[in-house]
Amino acid sequence: MAQLPSRTFGSVSVAMVTPFHPDGSIDIDSALNVADKLVNDGCDALVLSGTTGESPTTHQPEKNELIREVKAAVAGRAMIIAGAGSNDTAHAVRVAKGAQESGAEGLLVVSPYYNRPSQEGVYQHITAIADSTDLPVMVYDIPGRTGVAIADDTLDRLAEHSLIKAVKDATGDVPQGFERITRTGLEYYSGDDALNFAWLAHGGSGVVSVAGHVIAKGLRALVTEVDDGDLPAARVEFAKQAPIIDAIMGGGQGAVMAKESMKLLGVIPSAAVRLPLVGASEAEIDMLRRALEADGYL
Repeated sequence: MAQLPSRTFGSVSVAMVTPFHPDGSIDIDSALNVADKLVNDGCDALVLSGTTGESPTTHQPEKNELIREVKAAVAGRAMIIAGAGSNDTAHAVRVAKGAQESGAEGLLVVSPYYNRPSQEGVYQHITAIADSTDLPVMVYDIPGRTGVAIADDTLDRLAEHSLIKAVKDATGDVPQGFERITRTGLEYYSGDDALNFAWLAHGGSGVVSVAGHVIAKGLRALVTEVDDGDLPAARVEFAKQAPIIDAIMGGGQGAVMAKESMKLLGVIPSAAVRLPLVGASEAEIDMLRRALEADGYL
């Protein structure tokens, strides 16, 4: 059997929604319901307060409480990874330190967004956060949101840091990622549900999924089939997942549609989001409902 990739952050993780009450306050009880469902469905890691968790509009006390409560509920069944992203490095460092103090076991660090720093700025930003705790770090490369891609030379330098272990890749460039896996030795995680099978087949360590709110069991099967070398079965499994991936991610509002899916499945009572996100339209909810019904989830 071929050697499996190393997996500091597990193999099936979901970037978890942060449920809110209709008035916009955080709903911890519903968050625990989501976390329990995901772990029971096969997740071995959960990302809290990432983009899908509406990290730009949740505050540090809320993030810390979420980590504490979810970690206690999960009780060692899955790794707790905390988002520590900001375009203000000092703020991101505070978030990272708070995450560690609250019990996080790993950090997801996105490259700084909007202010479009130089590559030296990207490097110093990420290393400052990595230096602030002793937690393993997964770097998040998503230039479509941040406005700045992580260059090869920058990634090579980051790979030399003892705590930077992995990349969550949402660049859409699998060939580039395959070359980077080989060159840097970093673990690679799919950050794009539509490319989960492609990343795994090219040696990726796992997935950080949004559609996994619904299809985590299928993602666990997909990883197992690729690990076993059964690519035909993996292709069939991935094809089964495609309609749900499209229903949740096709409109580019994964956080919104993931919440709507959890509400439709009865996991949370409210799909409320915080501005500037707005709830799904009736047409979007109907499309999602039909996809869930067609695949037997409803």
